[in-house]
Amino acid sequence: MTNLLPLIRNECTKIIKKKRFYVILLILLVLVPMFTYAQMRIAERSRDKFNSDWRLEIQQRITDNQNSLSSDRIPEEWKSYRRIFIQQLQYYLDHDVNPNEPSGVTFTREFLDNSVSLFIPLLIMAVASDLVSGERTTGTIKMLLTRPVRRWKVLFSKMAALLMFVSLIVLSVFVISYLISGLAFGYRGFNIPVFTGFQLSGDTVDMSGVHSVPQWKYLLMQGGLIWFVSVVVALLAFMVSVLVRSTAASIVVMMAALIAGTILTNMAAAWSTAKYLFMVNLGLTGYLAGTPAPIEGMTLPFSLAVLSVWGLAAIIISFAVFTKRDILN
Repeated sequence: MTNLLPLIRNECTKIIKKKRFYVILLILLVLVPMFTYAQMRIAERSRDKFNSDWRLEIQQRITDNQNSLSSDRIPEEWKSYRRIFIQQLQYYLDHDVNPNEPSGVTFTREFLDNSVSLFIPLLIMAVASDLVSGERTTGTIKMLLTRPVRRWKVLFSKMAALLMFVSLIVLSVFVISYLISGLAFGYRGFNIPVFTGFQLSGDTVDMSGVHSVPQWKYLLMQGGLIWFVSVVVALLAFMVSVLVRSTAASIVVMMAALIAGTILTNMAAAWSTAKYLFMVNLGLTGYLAGTPAPIEGMTLPFSLAVLSVWGLAAIIISFAVFTKRDILN
């Protein structure tokens, strides 16, 4: 342990010196205000249209979705989603709860929901994709491995530093989203009730297990799932960084996988085997909100198990390759 701490500290210093983390913070500071402004305009337009009565807005959304079900132009998968959405909106209406009450906390919750499958993984990838391949490109890995330190300790220190920065990035997304959106919507909203526990079966929603939780508790559950997704993506990017010599190739491989996952999530309903791909299982927060899974039969425990297997396999492959392959040449 005493040998590992200096190595981990050294890896953290190298990540900071590369300034990738500061670039991520800058991206958030630029994009979050844009998203906040867009959400503010939507809220203003909706308030003007429905005279600040959120019940009228929810009822209009229910009516619009019901009318769309008769259209032949809408695919059956989308109709299924809309039938579920109608039942959930009706549940909120019956219980007199505004699911989209504007506040900094509500904006943060929705922003995290929309970011878990692609945006946050891309931020994680910016740090993880060159931890090993970057040092092989510059040649510094040779100097590191000539020291009297076991290879597994070198790799473990890199992975530990990566997981620390993964946690920091997830926390930064939450804090920056809340602080900036709070300027527009206010910093209240932690105790607003949010319903979770929707059980989906085909086009019907089982409401028997639905219960309300304060929004702060929902955010904690959401944050835990997002952190888990981020760790798995980081471990996979880390593995690619070990396997591929070029940083550019490592980044391209992970970007292609993440973007392909977004496409598959929208198109893979008929390809049941795709549910075993890690990219299709990244949207864990959708299970909390009751969003239909991309492929029938997928559940939160199933997705957690699939991601765990991918993450564990990434660790095993990374250490097996790094400790045995001739990296010095």
